[in-house]
Amino acid sequence: MADAPHILIVEARYYEDVGEHLLSGAVQALEAAGATYEVVQVPGAFEIPTAIRISVRSLDFYSGRPRPDGYVALGCVIRGETTHYDYVCQESARKLQDISAEHCLALGYGILTVENHAQAMARADVNRKNKGGEAAGACLQMLQVKRRFNLYPR
Repeated sequence: MADAPHILIVEARYYEDVGEHLLSGAVQALEAAGATYEVVQVPGAFEIPTAIRISVRSLDFYSGRPRPDGYVALGCVIRGETTHYDYVCQESARKLQDISAEHCLALGYGILTVENHAQAMARADVNRKNKGGEAAGACLQMLQVKRRFNLYPR
């Protein structure tokens, strides 16, 4: 389908098992909507905004790949014993919002911020809360907003 949106999924791999569930949910939602996608993996949630910004900056140089119409950010941050959790959560969320607003991106936010691994799995699992699927759905809904106002891409 020529009008199918193309989505870039940026997946943090720090908690690989959680990431696999988030990615599975996002992929299922995008495929059900008829969207195409590609996946870029980064080390952790803190690196997600930079990867999306790199993609946005390189749009003029995308050789042979479709230009992303939207983005899905997937990752997990689990609270530990230090303030590192607070910095990663706050700064990754803030920067994603900044990038999204500045460039009018259709962005689905799927970075889990949880107290423990069990909470992360409950939210990531496609048969439970399916936050990866929700993030992909949010991205697709924001693409509809962009279409309503004739904003490119899509």
